[in-house]
Amino acid sequence: MTTSSKTPAARTPKTVVKPAAKKPATRAAGKTVPKIAEQPSLRFHHTTSLRAKTDAVLNALEAKPEAPRHGEAMADLVHELIEAGMDYYFFQALKKAQTGFVMEQSARLGLSGAVRIISSVSRQFIERMDRAQLLIVSRHIRELY
Repeated sequence: MTTSSKTPAARTPKTVVKPAAKKPATRAAGKTVPKIAEQPSLRFHHTTSLRAKTDAVLNALEAKPEAPRHGEAMADLVHELIEAGMDYYFFQALKKAQTGFVMEQSARLGLSGAVRIISSVSRQFIERMDRAQLLIVSRHIRELY
């Protein structure tokens, strides 16, 4: 028979560890993330007709979320908003800087390609969303007003 040289550990009373209270969401640097309304934003101006279409699509969805084809209407709207945003943020700056016809045309070609890709991908997701998800997208768009 061999004896163990290990001695039993000293017994200490068990302490109950409570989970820490949830902290606000933080960024990697440890700073607290402010609420959406408190964050800086860059919004763009668009036409009154696009605003009217936006209101019409969102109002229709919110009034009768169970009606069919809201996904298609939302995808069409998002496409137009993407086009308007890309034009406002990128193309208008080039025009104001008077970069010249060739550069403007090159930029327009590149931006139209980017819009096609982004719109195609977003359409695939938006058209598959259920009512609750479409209402969340609608609410998000309204927050951008």
